[in-house]
Amino acid sequence: MHIGSYQLKNNIFVAPMAGVTDRPFRQLCKDLGAGYAVSEMAASNPKLWETEKSTRRTNHEGEMEPKAVQIAGADPKMLAECAKYNVDKGAQIIDINMGCPVKKVCNAWCGSALLQDEKLVGEILDAVVAAVDVPVTLKFRTGWDRANKNALQIARIAESAGIAMLTLHGRTRADGYKGDAEYETIAAVKAQARIPVVANGDITTPEKAKYVLVVTGADAIMIGRAAQGRPWIFREIDHYLKTGTYLPAPLVSEVKALLDRHLREHYAFYGEFMGVRTARKHIGWYVEDLVDGEGFRQQMNKLETCEEQLAAVNMFFDSRPTERLQYRPSEMNTNGELAQALAA
Repeated sequence: MHIGSYQLKNNIFVAPMAGVTDRPFRQLCKDLGAGYAVSEMAASNPKLWETEKSTRRTNHEGEMEPKAVQIAGADPKMLAECAKYNVDKGAQIIDINMGCPVKKVCNAWCGSALLQDEKLVGEILDAVVAAVDVPVTLKFRTGWDRANKNALQIARIAESAGIAMLTLHGRTRADGYKGDAEYETIAAVKAQARIPVVANGDITTPEKAKYVLVVTGADAIMIGRAAQGRPWIFREIDHYLKTGTYLPAPLVSEVKALLDRHLREHYAFYGEFMGVRTARKHIGWYVEDLVDGEGFRQQMNKLETCEEQLAAVNMFFDSRPTERLQYRPSEMNTNGELAQALAA
């Protein structure tokens, strides 16, 4: 799998998620088997480039290559300048966000709101591709709503503009994250495209990953919410795609070690005040599959220092050193679809 001249170690990617895919999380996912990761979206408005939040979001120091930055905005010239700014800071791939469904983003005519104006989409893509000498990719949705799905046309515009790769979330903006992802649209885009296509949406297990690759024909898959608190999902999927067999769920003692590393790098990245507060959601995701996890999460959220938080986490995991995590149940077994896909 290549993006421009960059060869990736596999075709299992980490989705950009605001407030989640910071540098410590991206690096952990890459170390645990992800072939590629994209930063949280950075605002194109130059007034925001040097803010503390934007600086953190585009911080790739020591990160495994290639280093990809996602940018968001609605003005072609501003997005082109933002792309150049980030390439000058070390970005090796620029990703354009036309997929975010969040209301405050769409109200600013950014993210998936742009899908309503195909002319503007073309102007943005042309401007950004012309502005930088690194690969430019696009992440988008199937349309604004079910009555206005235009993924095929957006894909054609993107390919004509010189976009190097397409990532398609199989939902419209109106769907948000509800309902099931529509893989038939991803399959249709892949069938017409001459550039790599990545399938995104509802990929939660190794079986589902294989299913999505089979039914869409996509070149790669992108994992988002399923990696929250479960960064080892990338090695699980990679192993299954290569061998057809399952890795055992990690021992809780291993999860403890991974979370300890994650937290220490998280605290170093954010500092004490922000570190403790932003770590709470990650800890909650890690423990949600464990007995007494919810009660621990509620108590942990009251702690105010890194030292207290880390000690509480270690004490919680030390009480169950040999227990294995249980896989979340697969939702793929209906109508024989999974069996047919895995037999293909």
